[in-house]
Amino acid sequence: MESKNQDKLSKEMMTLSNSEADWKLVWEENFNLSEIDENKWNFVEAGTGFGNEESQYYTRRKENARIENGMLVIEARNEEYKGLDYTSAKLTTRGKAAWTYGRFSIRAKLPEGQGIWPAIWMMPEDMEKYTGWPACGEIDIMESIGHQPGTVYGTLHYGMPHTYTGENYTLPEGKKFSDDFHVFTLDWEPGEFRWYVDDLLYARQTEWFSKAPESEEQQAGFAPFDHEFYLQLNLAVGGKWPGYPDKTTQFPQRMTVDYIKVYKREE
Repeated sequence: MESKNQDKLSKEMMTLSNSEADWKLVWEENFNLSEIDENKWNFVEAGTGFGNEESQYYTRRKENARIENGMLVIEARNEEYKGLDYTSAKLTTRGKAAWTYGRFSIRAKLPEGQGIWPAIWMMPEDMEKYTGWPACGEIDIMESIGHQPGTVYGTLHYGMPHTYTGENYTLPEGKKFSDDFHVFTLDWEPGEFRWYVDDLLYARQTEWFSKAPESEEQQAGFAPFDHEFYLQLNLAVGGKWPGYPDKTTQFPQRMTVDYIKVYKREE
């Protein structure tokens, strides 16, 4: 079953727009070192719930994040750690790599299960440019909630009050994102976002706002999505959106990332 939004998209837009020749590779991560490259990645080490009432403690331990067979493995485990019942990992490129506009392609295999919440997303380097979150913007390239293992979501967060808009893509009946690797791609250009799964376009957004629509402080142009954003990879356990693990949830659960490629449009 295809996302309902695909019916709204014209046939000529259904495959990855523009050839690779229109884009220049500017950053990539193939996870070809024996350990996670800390010249590229930061580890988050905390268990604060992260505003979503999540249940995991993020660590930098190899039990939770490591290179295995030339791929990044982020593993969520059911174990007591610093007062919480689960551990996992979150990696970011903050302060090390950030971009304004581009094509972001990530090949990954996702976990599944009640209360499991993998995400590949972007946050601004300067959180205060538009007076903090959510007005500063958030770009969700891919999110999945484990009790819907055949569906992924692409979403923008923005505005004051908090507003989010997006669409989802569902694999053919019986297929799951935990069965195999898929390529999740976001094209971010001035005034437009496009989301793809395996080169198939499933969502497009051209409208958002930087503050409350009636505010005199409304920013002009493409704000808040007109400044540098960095990448984040994480695997959460529990939270207000996915719910919490139950007796059906099996651990450990893994998100495995084969590669990340970032392109800029050729001038």
